[in-house]
Amino acid sequence: MSTVQAALTLAGERKTGQSVRTQNVMAASSIANIVKSSLGPVGLDKMLVDDVGDVTITNDGATILQLLEVEHPAAKVLVELAALQDEEVGDGTTSVVIVAAELLKNADELVKQKIHPTSIIAGYRLACKEAVRYIQDHLTYKVEDLGDDCLINAAKTCMSSKLIGADSEFFSKMVVDAAQAVKVTDKSGNSTYPIKAVNVLKAHGKSARESLLINGYALNCTIAAQQMPRVITNAKIACLDFSLQKVKMKMGVQLLVTDVDQLDKMRDRESDITKERINKILATGANVILTTGGIDDLCLKYFVEAGAMAVRRCKKADLKRIAKATGATFVPSLANLEGEESFEASYLGEAAEVAQERISDDELILVKGTKARTASSIILRGPNDFYCDEMERSVHDALCVVKRILESKTVVVGGGCVEAALSIYLENFATSLSSREQLAIADFAKSLLVIPKTLAINAAKDSADLVAKLRAYHNSSQTKKEHVHLKNCGLDLYEGTVRDNKKAAVFEPGISKIKSLKFATEAAITILRIDDLIKLAPEKGEEKSYQQALAAGELDG
Repeated sequence: MSTVQAALTLAGERKTGQSVRTQNVMAASSIANIVKSSLGPVGLDKMLVDDVGDVTITNDGATILQLLEVEHPAAKVLVELAALQDEEVGDGTTSVVIVAAELLKNADELVKQKIHPTSIIAGYRLACKEAVRYIQDHLTYKVEDLGDDCLINAAKTCMSSKLIGADSEFFSKMVVDAAQAVKVTDKSGNSTYPIKAVNVLKAHGKSARESLLINGYALNCTIAAQQMPRVITNAKIACLDFSLQKVKMKMGVQLLVTDVDQLDKMRDRESDITKERINKILATGANVILTTGGIDDLCLKYFVEAGAMAVRRCKKADLKRIAKATGATFVPSLANLEGEESFEASYLGEAAEVAQERISDDELILVKGTKARTASSIILRGPNDFYCDEMERSVHDALCVVKRILESKTVVVGGGCVEAALSIYLENFATSLSSREQLAIADFAKSLLVIPKTLAINAAKDSADLVAKLRAYHNSSQTKKEHVHLKNCGLDLYEGTVRDNKKAAVFEPGISKIKSLKFATEAAITILRIDDLIKLAPEKGEEKSYQQALAAGELDG
């Protein structure tokens, strides 16, 4: 058999071995370098301008990477990694990308020292497993031991790196109240907190501190006619996904009429069909009708006469949430299985009150006292669009953090504390192994230090000095029993010192750290396994010159 590598029979190019791995690591590092400076409470923001000219100013790692149109296949893995962390935990999107890139960088160095990628992967897997076990056994605290204040403190920690960090005291209380308002307990007594039930609305004007938390679901719509009642108590709510407008003939349907009188009858029948539909809905006792479609001015008088409130052009997502909260059925059509139109009273949802209120500069419809589930709404105020959008992202992250803590009931100390403790533990653990995984685990430990290092650099402090002190404290806590209280040491980035971050109330969800470690390790392993890249060239159609086309007669006509 020939030792000469056969040429690639496909149309394209093939790269193999070390060059591919190095290329992938460089792509991952360049992605991490983009988000690196936005990590931590003193991280900086990024301004992203898309091809249409829309501007986004953000600090959120997942948002930054989503808006970058990344083409490199290995770099795409990191973009998806940030999106996954955002979906699963909501916070820690920047740090997960930075850790994954650092793991790759160190793995690449080991491969250059002639250590097989399989050994490195085995070492990384073992290190990740040990790290997760150590976090769960030694670094987590139960929420009931710390009291409910740790929820507010965790929300503050999450917001400290965001635009609304200056008002974190005000917003953290608001976020915790909103998350607890949407608590749902199932039959077995487990509580869940569906934060999608918290509706976040944005309104220009006033300062951020004048944002409001409203008990109930706020709809950014108004009543369809001014003669309708503005407040309805004991509301029976119908959620419709069709328009109550004059019925028009479908495209392609023709009616041939020989008698002129028939034309008037046709017109009357068109409006009667909608009238019948409205009467069927009102006959069930519905007094609040919310629809995603339009309502004719002609049809509005039926609602006014019945003393009902009708709201048109609601968002579908809002209606689905209201239907869930009030126990209503989201009705896409009145047609039933027999082919006739009907509307049953069981489709209606119930709420204590539906009212149109003026909040700030806008009129909003508030659904209060919903029957099936509780709902809450946050109305954010800010000077401009960019500010409001970034506030919304920050509040969403904080809501996710509070939800995770309420559901998992554990927190860890933040400020680089967990990473430094794991780094010391894994270094000691590596020396206890006699296999070649030892080197990979030692490098895993070294990679974790990138978080405290980056935090210190972003805060314009001496990172080498601070990280050395932090490691010394954690080493002492793990080797001397009398110094065990030092395990809560983390960085104070405003003063540039090492302090007890448990006393300083810097908390993060335990699940956030565990998941980000697992995700970062998996992403690094995925990219590390690649040693061959085959890129197919795009197919080219047969291109003819102008003269050839003219000669073939293709330009005639």
